[in-house]
Amino acid sequence: MIINDLFALTDEAPVALRLAPVPAYAGPKEGDPGKGGGDGKGSTETGTITKTRPKTKRPNLYRVVLLNDDYTPMEFVILVLQDVFNKSREDAMQIMLHVHQKGVGECGIYPYEVAETKVTRVMDTARKNQHPLQCVMEKQ
Repeated sequence: MIINDLFALTDEAPVALRLAPVPAYAGPKEGDPGKGGGDGKGSTETGTITKTRPKTKRPNLYRVVLLNDDYTPMEFVILVLQDVFNKSREDAMQIMLHVHQKGVGECGIYPYEVAETKVTRVMDTARKNQHPLQCVMEKQ
């Protein structure tokens, strides 16, 4: 019975566990040799144990940003946005034009490891194709 109650945990915090009644020590019983008497009646007590779950902290998010330059072809930027950031052709075109006109454009917001990987992929692709395209990440 106790084991079944322990496995009946829910996703809510705190979780209450039901315990089976535990007999309290009532002292020595009558008729026990060499021991004092008791009333012979045992009592039971029940209790509840609460278990609190630690709050998990959301990871810090980072913006991945493309920087404008005068040498990288616009079509290459569109292809990178589609390949690395899974943007549609239309979204990639809008981001590329924003980068071209404003000098900087946001590609997405990701947890640190994902953002770092995307920046590395963009920089490696640009380097392999001999383009000076720059991509950076900044904490949000």
